[in-house]
Amino acid sequence: MDYTPKQILEKLDHYIIGQKEAKKSVAVALRNRYRRMLLDEQLREEVVPKNILMIGPTGVGKTEVARRLAKLVNAPFIKVEATKFTEVGYVGRDVESMIRDLVENALRIVKEEKMEAVKDEAEKEANEKIISLLAPRKKREKKMQNPFEMLFPNVEEEEEV
Repeated sequence: MDYTPKQILEKLDHYIIGQKEAKKSVAVALRNRYRRMLLDEQLREEVVPKNILMIGPTGVGKTEVARRLAKLVNAPFIKVEATKFTEVGYVGRDVESMIRDLVENALRIVKEEKMEAVKDEAEKEANEKIISLLAPRKKREKKMQNPFEMLFPNVEEEEEV
């Protein structure tokens, strides 16, 4: 991820209308997190990342902003509503199941990346395998037999002049 906050904002503007201040805040926060990862190990511990808590009425775009940011940096994303968050034993989901969903999404992303990385080579090898099964090299190099030789086996071929 090598985007400036301005580039992040432009990408978000492509999908999300309005919420200019919110998009600007998350763009700066995302860039700062990326810059923190580039610091030396000792200095990184001193720089505390800022988290974002998005609150607001239904339908203002909180989820879409988060979803687009996750997609931009190729990070897993799950949506969990506070009303679904309960203690174990009550109706709803516990923290473990939410974390499990997040890990499953992360694994899916990694699997898709790995498959994409080998896709061209796998397709090439599959095509070669199919060709070798359908038309083995020995048969392709062999001269085709004249069908009349089966009918008249004793007749010798005339040489062309």
